[in-house]
Amino acid sequence: MKLGIIAYYDEEKFSEESFRNAKEKGLEFLEFCINDGNDINAYISETPKLQELMKKYNLEVGSVGRWGPNRILENGSINSSELETEKTLIRWCREIGCRVYVVGCNYIEGLSLYDNCTSAIRYFEELIAYGKENGVKIAVYNCRWNNFVHSDPIWSIVLGHLPDLFIKYDTSHCVYDKGDYLLETKTWGHRFAHVHIKGSLIIGGERYDDPPAGMDQINWGAFISTMYRAGYDGTLSIEPHSETWKGELGEKGVNYTINYMRNLI
Repeated sequence: MKLGIIAYYDEEKFSEESFRNAKEKGLEFLEFCINDGNDINAYISETPKLQELMKKYNLEVGSVGRWGPNRILENGSINSSELETEKTLIRWCREIGCRVYVVGCNYIEGLSLYDNCTSAIRYFEELIAYGKENGVKIAVYNCRWNNFVHSDPIWSIVLGHLPDLFIKYDTSHCVYDKGDYLLETKTWGHRFAHVHIKGSLIIGGERYDDPPAGMDQINWGAFISTMYRAGYDGTLSIEPHSETWKGELGEKGVNYTINYMRNLI
């Protein structure tokens, strides 16, 4: 398994500091999230700079993801504008050597579950076919942000129909939805294509904080062991996500997580 981190953007889009810090910490890749509301062309226009930094620091792009947009319209049809946006990002993945593109799919309340699943399948089929042309795997995130393809029974329906659709997994989303992340990993770990490393902490039955992984309630040893059993040998991307662990404290938290995870992989 490879250990990396999500890169957060400044106005320069691709900050050399992000690459320098990752290299100094001994990480192997960066992840980029170009979410709903972001201008993808502002990032794609920076491709020469990105490639220069990748070469200079010998780092890969582990995944590119897009959270939040409406992929399906109210009548159940494909949002053609968003589809073209995502195809552009898949081509960009090929250009920068990224092998995983991460997506979700929104639920339309006015339609039946069957219609929602078939609409999602049609959309993912388009991306999967385009991804194959460009050497890029398509993975659906298990985050609940404008996405209903995040767990069973929907996984069994949609992924069961699409053997070439993979999963971007994050234990915290399962935990905060009162799920069983070890059971999900046992069942679906063979379809994981990218994994987020993010701490989660519940107190009094409620989400309290997202502390650094290793200082939270996830049994990371059991989780990693279950992924090994499932044959996972992909990317593990650290996602700092706490309102508490920021600035100097946040930096110490990231360093702690890196050292902690290295002992497991």
